[in-house]
Amino acid sequence: MDDQKKREWAERRARELKAFYSHLIAYVTVNVVLFIINFAIGGGWWFYWVTIFWGIALIFHAIDVLIKGKFLGKNWEEKKVKKLMEEEGNKTDENEE
Repeated sequence: MDDQKKREWAERRARELKAFYSHLIAYVTVNVVLFIINFAIGGGWWFYWVTIFWGIALIFHAIDVLIKGKFLGKNWEEKKVKKLMEEEGNKTDENEE
C-alpha cells in the first residue's frame, strides 16, 4: 500500500471513529437529560424505550466501526483472495498431471 492510500485509509478510519464517538456522546448526553426529566416529572418507563432502541443502534454502530474492520476488513479480504488463488492453482496443477 503506497503512502497516499495509507493516508486515505487513515483519514477514512479517523472519520469513522469520530462519528462513532460523537454518536456515543450524544447518546449519553440525551439519555442523562431524559433521565433527569423523567425523575423530575415523577417517573415512568417512557424514556427507557429511547434508551433501549437507541442503545441497540449504538451497539450496531460500534460493531461496524470497531469490530467489522478488523474481522472482515480489507486485509482479511486480500488474504482470502490470495488463499483462494493458491488453492485454485493447486487444483489446476493436480488436474494437469
